[in-house]
Amino acid sequence: MLNKRMVKALNMQINNELYSAYLYLSMSAHSTFIGMKGFANWFMVQYQEEMTHAMKIYDYINDQGGQVKLMAVAEPPAEFGSPLDMFEKTLKHERFITKCINDLVDLAVKEKDHATNIFLQWFVTEQIEEEANDNDIISKLKLVGKEGNGLFMIDKELAARVFTPPAPSKESQA
Repeated sequence: MLNKRMVKALNMQINNELYSAYLYLSMSAHSTFIGMKGFANWFMVQYQEEMTHAMKIYDYINDQGGQVKLMAVAEPPAEFGSPLDMFEKTLKHERFITKCINDLVDLAVKEKDHATNIFLQWFVTEQIEEEANDNDIISKLKLVGKEGNGLFMIDKELAARVFTPPAPSKESQA
């Protein structure tokens, strides 16, 4: 059973994940608008991942007897600079999410909530991957600069990304 502090913090993280999804959906829309369909695809897949993250926490709260309380999701920006600017903002946002996940782990440890601590380890690992992916794309974008051919090649590479839902957790299979 989750205590009230943990439920409140997990509900806040649902909101953070939904905002992330909303932000990446906005970046996808902007990428489509500027004719970068590969970038639009990458951000759409990211949107789907973030929705999955929110639902993973939603299900966990429900499975542990807590009450999910949804909050208003802030409006994301609608316009962005270059593709590099979008990915620098993406990395900055993912670093914020990493801090939020780390804070949740710290709270779980403080509250001696071992089940939640174990549950959150998936997110800790996920954030390592998120930041590494962003850094990789940022490096490529810096390498090609604003050159059309290089940007076209990265756009084509990002178009190949597909959404792969995470494997169901053990607690949801029971």
